[in-house]
Amino acid sequence: MKLSRRHVLGSMGAFALSGGLFPTQASAVSLMDPFNLSTAMDAGVVKIGDGIAYAGGPRGKLDVYVQQNPRGNAPVIMFIYGGGWKLGERWEYEFVGRALAARGFVTVIPDYRLVPDVAYPGFLYDGAVAAKWIEDNITTFGGNPDKLFLAGHSAGAYNAVMLGLDPAFFREAGTNLKIRGIAGLAGPYDFYPFEYNEVRDAFGNAPNPEGTQPVRLVSDQSPPMFLASGLNDPIVRPVNTTTLAGKLREYSVPVDERYYEGIGHMEIVTSLGAMLRWRAPVLDDVVNFFSSLGALDA
Repeated sequence: MKLSRRHVLGSMGAFALSGGLFPTQASAVSLMDPFNLSTAMDAGVVKIGDGIAYAGGPRGKLDVYVQQNPRGNAPVIMFIYGGGWKLGERWEYEFVGRALAARGFVTVIPDYRLVPDVAYPGFLYDGAVAAKWIEDNITTFGGNPDKLFLAGHSAGAYNAVMLGLDPAFFREAGTNLKIRGIAGLAGPYDFYPFEYNEVRDAFGNAPNPEGTQPVRLVSDQSPPMFLASGLNDPIVRPVNTTTLAGKLREYSVPVDERYYEGIGHMEIVTSLGAMLRWRAPVLDDVVNFFSSLGALDA
C-alpha cells in the first residue's frame, strides 16, 4: 500500500516558534478548559485510568480512556501533547482522549518531563518508557499492544515522529513494540540551526544537533505517517510537514499529507474535540489513515 495524497498547498515559510503562545501552568487553568467541559466532549467514554505511574517523579504519570462498552483487543493510541517542550499537562487534553476513544481506540495520554528539568533526549526517553508501560499493561484496559499507534501535536508531534524514526529509544526502554503508524499534527521536523529560545533550551546541548532532526532520520524502515498542518499556522509553519512528507516518499514510506484552510496552530488539535470538529476533519482523517493500516480490523 502506498499513500501519497497532498491537499491544499499554500504559501509556506520557515519554522518558527513564538514565546508566549501558552500561558504558564502555575494554576489549574488552561486554554483547553472550554474543550474539556462535559457538554463539549464525546459521550460513551470513560477515563478508566487517571494518574497511573509509568515512571518515577511527578511527571511520570498517564491517563487511559476507553469506550464504556469496549470490544476488547482494541488498537492503542498514545497521544503526546505539545507546549514547546516546556509546558503541558495530560489533563488539558481529556477532549482528545475521549475523541479517540470514542472511535474505538484505547487512548493513553502521558505526561513527560519538561525543560528546564530535562533537555533532549530526556522527553523522548519518557515517551519510550510510557510505551513500555503500554506493552506491559494495556491488555488490562482492553488494548492490543501489537496495534500501537502514536499521535502528537506540535512538540508532541516531534516526539511521536522521533520515537518512530529512531528505534534506539524503544530499545533503551526495553520495549519490543512496533509502531504501526504515526499522526503528526503541526510538528517541527526540520529546524536546525536552532534559532529560537525554546529550541535552544531544549536542544542546544545535543552532541549531534543534526541528529535531532526527523528529516535526517527517515529510512525505508520508517513507519507510515499522517502529517498535517493548518495553513494559518505561524508557529510551526507547514513547510515542516511538506519537507518530512517528501523525505518519506523518497524512501517509499506510506504518507498522507494534509493541509487545512483557515486553521492555525492550536486549532488543528482543538478540532479533534467535539466542540470544534466542524472546523476541520482532522479526527476523521487521522482515524481513516490508521484504519487503512488495519487499526480497526477485527
